[in-house]
This record gives sequence, structure tokens and C-alpha cells, in this order.
Amino acid sequence: MRKKDTFKIYLTIGLLVWSCLNGAFAKAQSSSTSKKFKVVLDAGHGGDDSGNRGNGYYEKNIALDIVLAVGAELEKQKDVEVIYTRKKDVFIPLATRADIANEANADLFISVHCNSHSSQAKGTETFVMGIDKNEKNMRIAKKENAVILLEDNYEERYAGFDPNKPETMIGLELMQEEYLDQSLNLASFIEKEFTSAVKRSSRGVKQGPFWVLHRSVMPSVLVETGFLTNNEEGRFLNSNAGRVKMAKAISTAVTNYKKAIQATESITVAADAPVANKPVRVEKSKVYKDVTFKVQLAASKRKLETKSYNFKGLKNVSRIKDGRLYKYFYEATSDYTLARRFLQDAKAKGYKEAFIVPFDKSNNKLQLKQVLN
Repeated sequence: MRKKDTFKIYLTIGLLVWSCLNGAFAKAQSSSTSKKFKVVLDAGHGGDDSGNRGNGYYEKNIALDIVLAVGAELEKQKDVEVIYTRKKDVFIPLATRADIANEANADLFISVHCNSHSSQAKGTETFVMGIDKNEKNMRIAKKENAVILLEDNYEERYAGFDPNKPETMIGLELMQEEYLDQSLNLASFIEKEFTSAVKRSSRGVKQGPFWVLHRSVMPSVLVETGFLTNNEEGRFLNSNAGRVKMAKAISTAVTNYKKAIQATESITVAADAPVANKPVRVEKSKVYKDVTFKVQLAASKRKLETKSYNFKGLKNVSRIKDGRLYKYFYEATSDYTLARRFLQDAKAKGYKEAFIVPFDKSNNKLQLKQVLN
């Protein structure tokens, strides 16, 4: 075979390999950029479970109308996928609601409800999963959890969980520690929209042992949109205009939360993405003087020993008390490139919501974007 022919063969093979690799990269890039932000919307109660009947209204119907309106707003965004636990008046077990979100590998889980009280109490409140000894918060959690008693096999499905037993409430563990910060952020966005856009009274962001939040493995919140037992709030929530306004507030909050999360991810992830048709090169160290980067794994009210067995085998974990929460961090370095590798290690271990946090010499938290700029 002549050298000229041999060269042509190798050139042809090379072009085919390059074409395949380039096509594979384009497909992977398209798949990555087309990944949708999944939001699971859960309308509380349904079917034989009417929820509370304050002032003669039906919580199950109001919650459903709000959820459907939230979904309609979010579905206008091409990069958002909305999944409903129910779209009509049917009863869905609590465990099934959480399972729908888990199986969909959702980015958010939002459960919508209406509150009730024996007085003219009023105001919205958004809950995240947590153990709270506040009697009012425990009462609300107990009321929302009580729906499991309507299920025929609840003792088997919920492993003896009984919302009428105080020891059950105290015994619930914080299964959502990994997502607590994100859940708190989403809850804050929601309450802010309720007060600023809809001019509703807010009772704030709170924690409570809600089974449906306890079971879901992603940032999750339970929204109490107001008290049906309050004369003014009941009328407002039972009106079409009121439901539309509350739905718009929730959808706007979700959008703002999504933008905040994606902005953070773009800082930590974009630098790792290969550039089309350019050779992959090992990134040099990026050391920032007087700055220490740590990877936040979780936040919790519980004070855990920073041993590897508590953190899926990860070593070099530190703990910082921040208000009422303990925050747990993996590794510490002034090299941002190395910090990104630590972040990948944490996510590989299952801490999918982990993120990088910079600190100054006095161990004060800094804004990552400002540090990198």
C-alpha cells in the first residue's frame, strides 16, 4: 500500500473519530442545557379528606385551585417542568405524595394548605422540616399529619407513626438536614412575596415535624396560605381573585429561588465545562489570599460529632454555630480550583445540594461572587 493511500485511510479514520466525539459532546451539552427544573406541587388533602372547614369553606378545593394556578404560571417557562401530586378532588396518601417527588428526582417540593384556629388568628406561614417545641407549630404539624389515619394500612406504611402520641412527634428525626438551607431560602422567598406583592400578614418562616416534608429528599416547604377561620382571610382565599394572587406570589418566589440557585451553580460549575473543539486542559490553581473556601454539606439544629461516619465517609469536616443552626463544612483551602474538586467529592458522596462558601481571616462568611470578581 502506498504511503499516500495509508495517509488517506488514517485521515478518514481521524475525521470519523473527531465527528463522533464532537457529536457526542454536542449531545451531552444539549442534554445538560436542556435539563429542566422540576417542581412538584402538592395540593393538600382531597377526596374524603376535606381539610379544615373554617367558615364553611373547603380547604381541599382552595389548595387545589392555588396549586393549579401556580403550575400554570410556572409552565410558561420552558426550562421548568411541573409535576402535580393531584389535579382533581382525590385522596392521595402522604407517603405517596413524597414518593412522587422522590421518583421524579425533583428540585423542589411545595405542599399548599390553609390554616384554621378557634380564634380570629390570621397570617400566612411557610414551614420547613424540623423539630420545634413551639406548641402552636406542633399543633399545626399534628393537624396536617393526622390525615394518615384515613389510610387503611397506615400502621404498616408509617411504621407505627401515630400523630396523637407526643412521643411520635418528638421521635421524628431531621431527614432533611442536607436541604435545610435551601428549604429556608425558598420559604423566605415565598413569605416575602406574600407580604410585598399580595400585602398579606405573615407569621414568618417556621419549622415543624411534617411527615410529607420528612419523607421528601429535596428542598421542601409546606405553605399555609392563611386562616379560613379568619373572616377576612377566609373570604379572600375562597375568592378567585385571592387564589390567583396567592398563586402568582408562590410562582414568583419559585422563579426567584431558581434564578438564585442557578446563579450560584453557574459560578461553581461553568468553569468545569469543556469548551467545544478545544483541548481539555488541567486548570491551574487559583489561590485567593486571606480567603478560605469550604464546602457546606448540611445545616441542622442538632450538634453532630464531625466524624466521618456522620458524613458518609467524608473526613476533615468542621462545624460552625450560626444562629440556631449548626452548619457542617468539608475541607478548607485558599485554592478555589481545589475547592471545586472538594465540591465534586461531596456531591459524589450524595450531598447533591452542597456548595462552596468563602470565609475571611476572621472566619466571617463572604459572598462567593464578590470574592471571585
